[in-house]
Amino acid sequence: MTIEELKSKKKILIIGFGVEGKAIYEFLKTHCPHSELGIADKKDGDNYLGKQKDYDLAIKSPGVRPDLVTIPYTTATNIFLSNYRGKIIGVTGTKGKSTTSVLIYEMLKKQTSNVYLGGNIGEPAINFLDSLNDQSWIVLELSSFQLQDIQKSPHIAVVLMITADHLDYHKDIKEYVEAKRNILRFQKADDIAIINRDHPASNESDIATVGKIFYVSTERKTYNACYVEGESMWINKSGKNEKIIDIQDILLLGKHNLENVSAAILTAKIVGVQTKRIVEVLKTFRGLEHRLEYVGERYGIQFYNDSLSTIPDAAIEAIEAFDGRVETLIAGGFDRGTDYDEFGKYLVKSSVRNLILFPPSGERIWKAILAVGGEEKIKKFDVTSMHQAVFLASEETSSGNVCLLSPAAPSFGMFKDYKERGEQFKKEVQSLKLS
Repeated sequence: MTIEELKSKKKILIIGFGVEGKAIYEFLKTHCPHSELGIADKKDGDNYLGKQKDYDLAIKSPGVRPDLVTIPYTTATNIFLSNYRGKIIGVTGTKGKSTTSVLIYEMLKKQTSNVYLGGNIGEPAINFLDSLNDQSWIVLELSSFQLQDIQKSPHIAVVLMITADHLDYHKDIKEYVEAKRNILRFQKADDIAIINRDHPASNESDIATVGKIFYVSTERKTYNACYVEGESMWINKSGKNEKIIDIQDILLLGKHNLENVSAAILTAKIVGVQTKRIVEVLKTFRGLEHRLEYVGERYGIQFYNDSLSTIPDAAIEAIEAFDGRVETLIAGGFDRGTDYDEFGKYLVKSSVRNLILFPPSGERIWKAILAVGGEEKIKKFDVTSMHQAVFLASEETSSGNVCLLSPAAPSFGMFKDYKERGEQFKKEVQSLKLS
């Protein structure tokens, strides 16, 4: 919806008044000064959606399901996509989209100052809409919530690995995957799609675009792609191969991050960033806060904060990053119906010996352990606070090993969000006495 179309609406209701809702409210105050603005938020009570009938248009926040909106609506993402200037690089996937988005942003910043980062990370994109010009590059991290009802796709769309997630919001895995594929669905022939070849749901997304397709892979040499071969990362473009960097020189921890690095390298090369500038970023970028973040050493134990890992696959990759040194895992949290069967099997075969669990999903993780007879190998500790969790970890973890917070579950309930969970973990670790 264009700004002119918004101005024609006399009464606009903002549904959901979190970070994005507040941003769109300020935007509308500036651009639609003659429109009456209303707010409907969960904290207003059970009947907060009942006021919709009194408004011409709703602007729905990402966490509000579309079926709850009973009047014509749009979203901040759609408003941005209808009014921006410049070129957008959109990044989506079940895991890795934050890391990949920031990597791309940092690489572009080496080449130009006219680059912006927003969407599902950092500030809402609507905040910098008025600052854009035709030469601007915009990197947007896009969730399935934001993509489900978009009507335009980015010039460059990056599709990372896709696996089951957010099934408490989407009615099934098909709806979730289709929402992700909207990032490609409205592309034109001169647009570009960058697709992860190593995961079926991602690889098969090429059917959703008419744009030019490039690939990333850590498993095979691929044409028009960034791929891993031997101990190095390479670009193949139009049949020509170029070595970018040796893996040992990449500062980011974890084999799984090579998928994210591949996507960032390829995007930056397509945009025209020089290889030496890409390498500069990869040699210095330590990763995101709350993603395999080193917190410190206490009693000879290394503590790592991976609060961003909210699904089992992400927690498994985090454990794998430490090559058998994770003795204690802090996990569990909000229960959104995730299947923990494979996670339980993995943990029993892993280096983990102490499992410190938050309710309510901690109970389901432990049931998955019991189902494969893992109680003889892994000690379980139930906790209801981060203070308890970190204290137990300091008591039970051997010197020289790792305690990892990688919950494999969302944070809601006990914590406001993954950031608060990670901050509490860091605070509790730092309060332990140095040895």
